[in-house]
Amino acid sequence: MSEETNKIRVWCDGCYDMVHFGHANSLRQAKAMGGYLVVGVHSDEEITKHKGPPVFTEQERYKMVRGIKWVDEVIENAPYVTTLETLDQYNCQFCVHGDDITTTADGTDTYHIVKSANRYRECQRTQGVSTTDLVGRMLLLTKGHQQRGDNEYKVERTRSDSMSQDSAARSPWTGVSQFLPTTQRIIQFSEGKEPKKGDRIVYVAGAFDLFHVGHLDFLEKARAEGDYLIVGLHTDPVVNQYKGANYPIMNLHERVLSVLACRYVDEVVIGAPYSVSPDMMDHFKVDTVCHGTTPVSTDVDECDPYWEPKNRNKFKIIDSNNGLTTEALVQRIIANRLSFEERNRKKEAKEIKIFQSQARS
Repeated sequence: MSEETNKIRVWCDGCYDMVHFGHANSLRQAKAMGGYLVVGVHSDEEITKHKGPPVFTEQERYKMVRGIKWVDEVIENAPYVTTLETLDQYNCQFCVHGDDITTTADGTDTYHIVKSANRYRECQRTQGVSTTDLVGRMLLLTKGHQQRGDNEYKVERTRSDSMSQDSAARSPWTGVSQFLPTTQRIIQFSEGKEPKKGDRIVYVAGAFDLFHVGHLDFLEKARAEGDYLIVGLHTDPVVNQYKGANYPIMNLHERVLSVLACRYVDEVVIGAPYSVSPDMMDHFKVDTVCHGTTPVSTDVDECDPYWEPKNRNKFKIIDSNNGLTTEALVQRIIANRLSFEERNRKKEAKEIKIFQSQARS
């Protein structure tokens, strides 16, 4: 990045509800257009007015956005329509948004002002994920979102058709589409740095499904135990084995990117074994293995998966003081099923109308 580009302040804004790797990827692209990224996050009141009730509270959403490693500054209670006054107030040269459409309650493009002033830049939206889709997964709890073969694909198609009378007319922005992971995407999200000599290595493992503020608080505490944090992510079948039902809601590759986007994480082990083995601890030169206060299931051989670090006196329980779990998050969605279903329906109907209008013009 040139010295001139490094001085450019870039503005992004949004709801950032159910923060996922798609949000992180857009912020990564925006940061690459300048040197300092300012992110405005809308209030609960504004989101409810224009889209319907958010899943997370505004305080949770502010914290989640601050936890994304490409974000330099977060502006709370940002206006829903981006204005030139907002850009000038925070000394931002331009605003960046994905190539999807966002509108106010009356259907007005929220970026029409900055677009007219040529202070708008566009980045590529990440295919295969959206907040609408994630909420839909939880409402229906099918296994179609996991790594799938032909039979699972049929489940996904059934799910897609059930959410719309005309599946061919579904919005290209929030409709169900398959996420295709690539090595290039992982490289883009990865810091690529190795621990320095003398660094204390901390290891944690889990599903980290639907990456949320409870995960964020735990990883912040774990990172404080050392200098370099490695996160082991269990495979979909392993997560399904100890969580049951239709978990994980996000597949392994989606979870990898979600965790890599966290500013507290240095490295991810993709498909880490459920039990922490002597070989793993020696290979990564692990000084401390941490786990939260949630219960730990035994491995298939009925053994404690943390027996080895405990035997080496390198195991520590961390209390993040945040009781939110993925299961609790799902219950939060299900408890408000009707309002979230209505929100999704209205959002998709509005997007389809705009998309069809663009196709005719």
